[in-house]
Amino acid sequence: MRSYIRSVAAVLFATALTGTATLAAAQNKTQVQWLGQASTKITTPGGKVIVIDPWLTSNPKTPAAYKNLEALGKVDLILVTHGHFDHMADAPALAKLNKAPIYGPAGLMQTFAALGLVPAAQAVRFGKGGTVTPLGDKIKITQTHAEHSSEVAHKNPATGKDEVHVGGEPAGFIIELEDGFKIYHMGDTGLFGDMNLIGSYYKPDLVLIPIGGHFVMSPKDAAVATRDMIKPKFAIPIHYGTIPVLKGTPAEYTAALGSTSTKVFVLEPGQAVEF
Repeated sequence: MRSYIRSVAAVLFATALTGTATLAAAQNKTQVQWLGQASTKITTPGGKVIVIDPWLTSNPKTPAAYKNLEALGKVDLILVTHGHFDHMADAPALAKLNKAPIYGPAGLMQTFAALGLVPAAQAVRFGKGGTVTPLGDKIKITQTHAEHSSEVAHKNPATGKDEVHVGGEPAGFIIELEDGFKIYHMGDTGLFGDMNLIGSYYKPDLVLIPIGGHFVMSPKDAAVATRDMIKPKFAIPIHYGTIPVLKGTPAEYTAALGSTSTKVFVLEPGQAVEF
């Protein structure tokens, strides 16, 4: 492990479902809170709050307290990996509530702006391999490949008809925080060979990895990605159990991992872990 990363507290705790601010920033720690499906809230050591793939208000696994978007507290930045409803449904409302920008794949952000989901100035486009610093130069966000699809389902307010619009290409994000700790939110993805490159080049410390199967990696595929390709120090399984076809479980994932140096944190929606 690189020397600049502090020793990890690695204490799992149930987050109080009150919407109160955490102490992570005051303690110079990183807090990662899973809210169901791929929805994740990251509080950085410097107190910045990043929300990824917000689907909360209609997510059956999100705790009731967080179905009110105000319960998240202040949000500085929203990241969206692709255009499917279960990853972006609450992004426009959360952006409006916090006057926060949404960063994501260029084609998706262009569709957001064209459909009037958010003002064009709040839908910030960037592409795979691109690195952005919307929260200052100490926090770097790099877009990576993901093996999936991306469409935006939209009800036309003028006609009342359901429409499907292009959503650009799906993506993941490498988020490097103020202290150098790197989080890889994989978005929705199947297994692909360049996970080896992402692991060896970016060296993420923590992966948020989909395991549900059907639309994303199965637990077995996720184990291969974790153990043999990315090789992070920590992993949090996501994107499972929300709908019946997402059958993969953390137990199957950890069993498939077998002997590994990666420490897996199995969270319930609403729970968090600090590093």
